[in-house]
Amino acid sequence: MNRKNSIYLGIAFLLGFIVIWNELRKVSLNEIYTELISIQWLWLIVAVFCMLLHWGIEARITQLFLKRSNPEYTYKNAYRIPLIEHLFNAITPFSTGGQPAQIVTMGKSGVDYGVAASVSLMKFIVYQVWIVFNFIFCIIFGFKWVSDSLQNLSYLILIGFSIHFIVVFCLLMVMFWHKLTQNIVNGTFFFLAHFKLGKRLAKFQQPILDKMETFYEQSRYMKNQPRLIIKTSILTILQLLMYYVVPYFVLLALNTPDVNIFKVIVFHAFIVMIISLFPIPGGTGGAEYSFTLLFGTFVFVKGKLVLAIFLWRIVTYYMGIILGLLALVVKPEPLNKTKRIKTKA
Repeated sequence: MNRKNSIYLGIAFLLGFIVIWNELRKVSLNEIYTELISIQWLWLIVAVFCMLLHWGIEARITQLFLKRSNPEYTYKNAYRIPLIEHLFNAITPFSTGGQPAQIVTMGKSGVDYGVAASVSLMKFIVYQVWIVFNFIFCIIFGFKWVSDSLQNLSYLILIGFSIHFIVVFCLLMVMFWHKLTQNIVNGTFFFLAHFKLGKRLAKFQQPILDKMETFYEQSRYMKNQPRLIIKTSILTILQLLMYYVVPYFVLLALNTPDVNIFKVIVFHAFIVMIISLFPIPGGTGGAEYSFTLLFGTFVFVKGKLVLAIFLWRIVTYYMGIILGLLALVVKPEPLNKTKRIKTKA
């Protein structure tokens, strides 16, 4: 990790400390102590296991996409990828560092960098498609829970959903209407060239077209691999479920009565939508604020709610940062069992 990322890491922990401290100031130490001594630790362990399984499933997805080019890629090597990805997503604005980090990690573990970039891109495509489908499901069946009582938060949820939907729509445009999309991009830059700002943006035209071409080539491969896409899609759905269900077990650990697991999953999905709008690493501040508003609708004991936020962030955010740092230290197993195939995944 370079000096810049170390600074990002320090900022992420500092912001987290400030937010958590601000929440703790709202309740007495006696309230927190009362909740702590009554924690059902078994449920908290289950929550931790769900996050470990969440990363484990992504590791398996990585292995599946690498199977053609690097069939000997071990599960140990693959498990490092999502942990390091989480680390760099957690410490960079808008989670922009995760994808480059996983490409570099795969490359340093023996995977050709071109293959690593292809695998990262294919994972991104499948993940984005299913996260949007999941959001649609949650909005259809759960938006009513927030639209009336938390109107301002519902706007943030819809904006977050719109951003993810636009991303997937653009991906599908490139996949199925590649020439049309190229013409739209070229036409847009041609129009902008008549303005001062457009002339400054002209330098981005060719890089965008190059990335579109790379994406199109990968999408052609994916369309010819229906079994692979079905397998990775099922695993991605399970991966998302393991993440969304974590607050449910945290609330069970805090002896919260009458917890509706479906409602918890929907609320956690909404929080993910909201976090995506915040440029601050890890969505710090926005994550805690949205958790307070959403889960505060049925967790009425203030000390219990504050402790739930604290434990939830430890399990879903800070644990991944710590494990990601450890994954950076662990040396990958060498790929020397079979001949490496330097081709696109």
